[in-house]
Amino acid sequence: EPVRRVLLLGEGNFSFAASLCGAAGTHVVATCYESEEEASGRGGAAESIRRLRERGAEVLFSVDCTKLKDHFLPEKRGFDCIYFNFPHCGRKAGVVKNRELLARFFHSSAEVLIEEGEVHVALCNGQGGTPADQPRREWHNSWQIVAVAAGAGFILSNIHPFKAETIHGYKCTGYRSQDKSFCVEGALNHIFTRSMPLLCFKPMICEIELGSRKVSYQVPEVLVDKINRGFLELKSNHPVQTIREKFTAELSQAFPLQNIDYCLPLLHQGHLNNVCHSSIFWIILSPEETPSTEEMSNGMANAALFSHVDFCRDTDKNGWVNAQEGCHISKQYCLRPSLLPYAQAIIERGAFLPGTLHVLSGPVFRKCLITPYSMPVFHEMVFVCAVNRGTENSCIQMLVNNIKTSIRALHQTVSSFKMNIDLQEATSFETTELNDFAAFESQLSKIQYFICMETDTAGSCKKGSCVGIIRTAHYELVSSELVVVFASLNLDLLAMLICGISDWRMLWTSDTRFLSQFPRGELRLFKSFSLYPPSYVHDVSFWVPDGEQFDEVAFHTIARQVSGEMVVSIELIDSFHQSETGRKSLCYRLTFQSCDKALSRQEVAGMQLLFRKEINRRLRVTLR
Repeated sequence: EPVRRVLLLGEGNFSFAASLCGAAGTHVVATCYESEEEASGRGGAAESIRRLRERGAEVLFSVDCTKLKDHFLPEKRGFDCIYFNFPHCGRKAGVVKNRELLARFFHSSAEVLIEEGEVHVALCNGQGGTPADQPRREWHNSWQIVAVAAGAGFILSNIHPFKAETIHGYKCTGYRSQDKSFCVEGALNHIFTRSMPLLCFKPMICEIELGSRKVSYQVPEVLVDKINRGFLELKSNHPVQTIREKFTAELSQAFPLQNIDYCLPLLHQGHLNNVCHSSIFWIILSPEETPSTEEMSNGMANAALFSHVDFCRDTDKNGWVNAQEGCHISKQYCLRPSLLPYAQAIIERGAFLPGTLHVLSGPVFRKCLITPYSMPVFHEMVFVCAVNRGTENSCIQMLVNNIKTSIRALHQTVSSFKMNIDLQEATSFETTELNDFAAFESQLSKIQYFICMETDTAGSCKKGSCVGIIRTAHYELVSSELVVVFASLNLDLLAMLICGISDWRMLWTSDTRFLSQFPRGELRLFKSFSLYPPSYVHDVSFWVPDGEQFDEVAFHTIARQVSGEMVVSIELIDSFHQSETGRKSLCYRLTFQSCDKALSRQEVAGMQLLFRKEINRRLRVTLR
């Protein structure tokens, strides 16, 4: 087995290094900032240094933790783990200087650490500035270690008490650069790992086969990393696919079942009744390659990602994309916001078996405001069943009971938290009580029932966790009048609630530490690999163009795009009407935070500048 190389920095009396030395498969490189003469004069240091050398460890002196690359040849770098216990600039240095020390240390560590390596930093109680510190200092008075580490591309992946009493022979020393001990009660060991870099989306085009021709269309930039991810492929171990499979297996015990996921086009043509146009991702095909209605109905399969162009064309005040002059609105296409139109088409074409549960599933796309449970893309699962009139209520009850049973069974395999699943009549909800998923579904057609899931940690059932809806429709078909029951589930919301995933963006991470927690066909309680990510607040104020309605959905969508989904909250904090001119000014507060990547203050500042530029260009606001 390869030897694990461990680097220890800032050793005082080398007692910590001596306690690690001798472990099987570990090579210790122990260093300190002082010269050998200065270090050896500390109590017990000479004996620890002797023991280290006897056991084959390297002991180095005058090593500057901010310039590690200078102390190790390229072939001697590649450390698996770096320890820095109780770093300090010395004497009475304040928090600002110690933050600067940590910042330079993390940048230096990145140059000598292997890709999967860890950096361990032990700090006294309160210094780190994380919620794990008890009591917790005010942010400005802490070392802000997670934000500082983010500047060098590190995320906090674990944190636990530093138990000095369990380390054989360990004695802390170095209080104010003297051979004196200091209090380590309540101290914490912070374990950092490398973050994946922030994504930089390049222009892309999605090409699809349509009959005998290939056509290309612009993919909205905010969706570039979410098109064709293959989460619902047969061999996928993504939790949304596992939930889908479990539901299919459970419902097949109660209903004859037919999956019809094949060839569902990503693009939808034409008008969507009652749906706010500004919540749709509109697409324009090349004029000479615009397909016929007949070709559209044949399905668009074999989507393949190539390159991408701009975020979207300009839109008018009604939310329609401005096409070339003379382009009729019927030529407009959009990324499908729902699978319901395809389910309805199956019924209308008569391509169904009465009494059989037809199942459709796939990603759907919707522009929406930035909130914890609002997703511009999620995986929808739709169930369709045509039954004789008068039996629809028993069909609904049977379907709901099986859905409830499936959800409970999935939840019990993962968590011991109490969970409630309710079927609530749509008339009991106010519009303001609906989450984004339910609110949009309400626009498509009348809903009879909402399926709500509530756990001990999920909060309000009404506001946060409507995971599905049920509606019915009457169709005059060839032989008799049938009632069609439609049920729709948001698989992403289910995955979040069942697996304890607090941020929808984590479902789309490309970091392998997410999917590695979910073996094929299993659901588990998710453990975050990025703890206490730093957040940054910026305000923006502007004048709204005279006589125009401000498009808040477009405003939020631009924020999603320019930040790469790093904006987690947008709050209107001030609105001002200038009586003399009639002009209106708005002030919004944006909060930036990543759930899986290192995000630095400098990177956020760049995002904010780009955001200001883009809202000025696209929404024609006048910045203040």
